[in-house]
Amino acid sequence: MAKRSPLTDKQRHFLTYLEREIRQEDHIPSLRQAAAQMGVSHTAVAQMLKALEDKGYLRREGRYSRTIHLLNPTGETAGPQRWREIPVIGQITAGLPMYAQEEWDGALVIDRNLYHGENLFALRVRGDSMKDVGILSGDLAVCEPRQYAGNGEIVVALIRNEEATVKRFFLRPDHIELKPENEAYEPTRYGFSEVLIQGKVIGIQRGPEGIAHTKP
Repeated sequence: MAKRSPLTDKQRHFLTYLEREIRQEDHIPSLRQAAAQMGVSHTAVAQMLKALEDKGYLRREGRYSRTIHLLNPTGETAGPQRWREIPVIGQITAGLPMYAQEEWDGALVIDRNLYHGENLFALRVRGDSMKDVGILSGDLAVCEPRQYAGNGEIVVALIRNEEATVKRFFLRPDHIELKPENEAYEPTRYGFSEVLIQGKVIGIQRGPEGIAHTKP
């Protein structure tokens, strides 16, 4: 393989920043976050990503760079890195539902060997209504897009087109039941037209005091 082109001081600083975010913080920041943290413009961040790719220091997959591989000098993925970047979309509430923000709120890097499927996304959990199944406030719920659910599955449900929540789903003869996993909360009942399934929770990226795990 041809020798990699040398980096400028700014490009090397940016590469170090990316390595730290991926390996220590377990996420890749959005362009907005990276620009703010490094004191540069969004355009400068995009240009540095392109320069690192052109010079052989990283590889991006997909138009929106949702998967980023840092490369070693031979052009292979550095170390055991198997990272996949998925968007964090606003916040989701486990407890009292919260308005679903349809915008990126950063990104989450996950192990592609653990999480399969296309168009995965993550939602930030607030509240403790699902604590008995290990979904805690501050966690990131990794979700597979879905418009349907089976009884007993943990889902992201959009309520009355404006509020989103994580609950266990049950289809009853005359209503939909969304059940919490905390004795302090009661199940809630909704008409069939009041609930839209947005996705199935397939894993949890634990908050600062825990670790990631997958859901059955």
